[in-house]
Amino acid sequence: MNIDPTQKGVILIVDDTPTNLEVLFDFLADSGFTVLVAEDGESAIARAEYAPPDLILLDILMPRMDGFETCSCLKANELTKDIPIIFMTALSETVDKVKGLNLGAVDYITKPLQHEEVLARIELHLRLRNLTKTLQEQNQQIREQAALLDITTDAILVKDLDNQIRFWNKGAEHLYGWKAIEAIGKNVNQLLYPVETQSQLQNLQESLALSGSWQGELHQVTKEGKEIIVASRWTLMGEQDGQPKSILTVNTDITEKKQLEAQFLRAQRLESIGTLAGGIAHDLNNILTPILTAAQLLQLKLPNIDERSQQMFTTIETNTKRGAALVKQVLQFARGVEGKKRTIVQVNHLFSEIEQIVQETFPKSIEFSTNIKSDLWAIVGDATHLHQVLMNLVVNARDAMPDGGTLKISAENVFIDEHYARMNLEASVGSYIMISVADTGIGMSPKIVDRIFEPFFTTKEFGKGTGLGLSTVRGIITSHGGFVNVSSNVGRGTEFKVFLPAVEVTATPVAENLELPKGNRELVLVVDDESPILETTKISLESYNYQVLTASDGIEALALYAQYKDDISVVLVDMMMPSMDGALTIRALQKMNPHVLIIGVSGLVAGDKLMEQARVKAFLSKPYTTKELLQTLHSVLFQDVRNTKSAKNWETWDRVRTKSIIYYPESTPNNDHF
Repeated sequence: MNIDPTQKGVILIVDDTPTNLEVLFDFLADSGFTVLVAEDGESAIARAEYAPPDLILLDILMPRMDGFETCSCLKANELTKDIPIIFMTALSETVDKVKGLNLGAVDYITKPLQHEEVLARIELHLRLRNLTKTLQEQNQQIREQAALLDITTDAILVKDLDNQIRFWNKGAEHLYGWKAIEAIGKNVNQLLYPVETQSQLQNLQESLALSGSWQGELHQVTKEGKEIIVASRWTLMGEQDGQPKSILTVNTDITEKKQLEAQFLRAQRLESIGTLAGGIAHDLNNILTPILTAAQLLQLKLPNIDERSQQMFTTIETNTKRGAALVKQVLQFARGVEGKKRTIVQVNHLFSEIEQIVQETFPKSIEFSTNIKSDLWAIVGDATHLHQVLMNLVVNARDAMPDGGTLKISAENVFIDEHYARMNLEASVGSYIMISVADTGIGMSPKIVDRIFEPFFTTKEFGKGTGLGLSTVRGIITSHGGFVNVSSNVGRGTEFKVFLPAVEVTATPVAENLELPKGNRELVLVVDDESPILETTKISLESYNYQVLTASDGIEALALYAQYKDDISVVLVDMMMPSMDGALTIRALQKMNPHVLIIGVSGLVAGDKLMEQARVKAFLSKPYTTKELLQTLHSVLFQDVRNTKSAKNWETWDRVRTKSIIYYPESTPNNDHF
């Protein structure tokens, strides 16, 4: 039903007397109202449900369903319960009036009706209903706005001019750890701000009073005492008289953003210093080389010079060598460390050596302890350089505790997830060994921590340090694909955490190594999109007398196989690779050579399913040990030899054996060693 919005309101008149209906209808219509009529309670309820009026004039004395019962039904109905009802009655008993008001009526009009009174009461209750509607709508809006304030991740709070907290949303609870019930009424300066920031807050208040708003960065603390940085926006809130009454504050946590910015700037600075240091070191080497050569030649050409001159030549030579050693350290910082060929390193052995050195040479006032997990993964690296890293860190820890303290070394396997990798520019998702070297020494301020990896920067006294130790440490760790984090507090100590990429290779005792099957220079093609896996598998196979080709994807594998098809004995194929997966690679290889020997590798695909569908000879499940790799290879090659032998006579077998370069003890058909 459509109602003209220009009308004053819609009135439903309920009366079983037609004359009363007619008189009221004409009067209210002439007064500008839209009028609906009903002659009994049932009709009134139906009409009110269909098109709810703004107000109902309801007669009490009606047949079948009287006004009281009709009112009760209307108030029990969700569609009509909020419609104001005015009873029309000739009754004057107070008990009846109270009964009607208890049922939900808003007023009574006594018959005979006075039109002016009826109009006044209708207009009064319509105004009250409109005000009620407005208040309900405003309350709903306020609730919705409050819900939005709680949904936002920003911390929103309101404080009065005395810094007492008056509002505290869910975002503030999550950011600071204080529940609203704990925070409201507290002094915000005492709750959230360190003592050293109070002067900044005073200046901020003065700026806010002048302009009415302020925004900038602030250092705050949480309930747990954690220091955070927020982007803060302050707005001065006033009442209708224009006088300020409160301050609205919206804070966004930018701690992680600032940490990443600091890491990025530090990395840029170190890169710039490294570039400069590399250039200087190159020039210094060019300068030092002829000096050293000349000093040594002069000693040869002038064998009979006096002892003092000979001593001067020795001094020149010695100090030139010292200068060259310093230049070498600078180059290690600038370009990383180019050590000997990398091998698989079990770092547990390094800790044993460091522990022995510390216990034998460090002051007894330093309490030393270790917590090295026994199941540490291996890494691919240079054991000598890693030993240098650990020695630098423990010596620095010793020097930071001149009056004694505690030195702790720990190591464990960790997995770095995407969140941690996002917060550390040098980190990548994957497995690492985490080595911690912690002391209870003098500690360092944030400004010093920010510079400790710069070459020649040192806090030690003149002549007691070159400032190259930690820069060398960083260069070595970076060259191993790792990274280092530092945390320090003045007067409480320092902790270095070194992260080195791990390979999940189980260490095998020497006695067991001798029992592992070795190859005889067979050529193996290893296909995997993970470079650390390619590198470690290659090292392992070469250590056990295999030749290895590596391919980082299926396309490269097909190209290599086409080139070396006659020489490749077996192919290891990872099933999960981008662009061209393992299954597609295997099918392509089998088209090139139906008899190709393939070992499938996967950390996800089931081995039985893979061997059935892809028709591979064997399956390796990641992570696999060196022992599993070698035994699987030996089994595949051994089985191929058996099949070849049973299918052909001994003359053919000799040719096959020669071609595949597999050596077995001399045997006869009646004396089988296979």
